[in-house]
Amino acid sequence: MLMNKNSRIYVAGHRGLVGSAIWRELKRQGFTNLIGRTRQEINLLDTAAVQKFFTEIKLSLFFMPPLK
Repeated sequence: MLMNKNSRIYVAGHRGLVGSAIWRELKRQGFTNLIGRTRQEINLLDTAAVQKFFTEIKLSLFFMPPLK
């Protein structure tokens, strides 16, 4: 799958070990529209909040590494 460098990409856990590695690699490859949110900004265990978030930001792709 080829990804457009301007695609809206959400990386869950972008401050964690795996998420931050994904974030850095995407940046290194020239992706410019990366989206990250903290736990305070979105609770990934709240299904309604996640659906609302995904609907509002209209993602092209998202990465969700293992969460604790």
